[in-house]
Amino acid sequence: MQHTEPIARTFDLRATGADFTRSCGADYGRVMTDYVRDALAVQEATDRLLTAVAALDDASLMSPSELPGWTRGHVLAHLARNADALVNLLTWARTGQETPMYADAHTRDAEILRDAARPLAAHLDDLRTSATRFDAAVTALPPERLPYEVTLRGGIRESAAGLPLRRLAEVELHHVDLGIGYTVADLPATFVESQLSVLIRTRFAGHPDIPPLRLATGPGDGDLRHTGRPAAPGEPPVTVTGSPAALLGWLTGRTDGSGLSCPNGPLPVLPALG
Repeated sequence: MQHTEPIARTFDLRATGADFTRSCGADYGRVMTDYVRDALAVQEATDRLLTAVAALDDASLMSPSELPGWTRGHVLAHLARNADALVNLLTWARTGQETPMYADAHTRDAEILRDAARPLAAHLDDLRTSATRFDAAVTALPPERLPYEVTLRGGIRESAAGLPLRRLAEVELHHVDLGIGYTVADLPATFVESQLSVLIRTRFAGHPDIPPLRLATGPGDGDLRHTGRPAAPGEPPVTVTGSPAALLGWLTGRTDGSGLSCPNGPLPVLPALG
């Protein structure tokens, strides 16, 4: 077992967000508040990940992860390189000079393959140092650059303000993918809600390969959410009921839908998120 301590942070994101809200007003400050909240959540999730990974050993990193074709070492290598890829995007937003996430798809895949078989100590060091670089890039972004849009892998456009939430999804969901006891049921409720909103409103909304879905997490109208392609005339939506965590596990492909009910029949087959 490796010993690891939470990453020492030399900056105060909470103070930065509060100062900006006071100087620029509540409306614009709300964007900064969300940015700071998500960045702090990334720090907490990273510390949980490091603690869990430090309890492993070199041999366990060679075991299969929950992602087809990837060992746990592949997942950890990807997490470190993703942090650096998001540093590139934050730098792009800060400077206005285009710095893509990765040089190209081949380089991304080759770096993951290169680093997957490293010993645990090397993975831990890489995770810590890359996380520190990400934290520093988050802090270095001037608040007025938060609306600046950059291009993610796959051509998706995203404002700089949304990059910490992107990183949070990587850390939390890939922690689950390691298959070391952290499951979707352990994900923080605030993260689950934020990811459900992202998937329902953007990733799945209007998707031609997803039937009209009526997702219910409780008995009230406020517990209902709709997504998927538009319904054809007379076509009822497919109702899926369960806890927010169970829904997120199914929508992200982390579970087979255990804990969900679908009175219309079997759960629909969802396309991979990519």
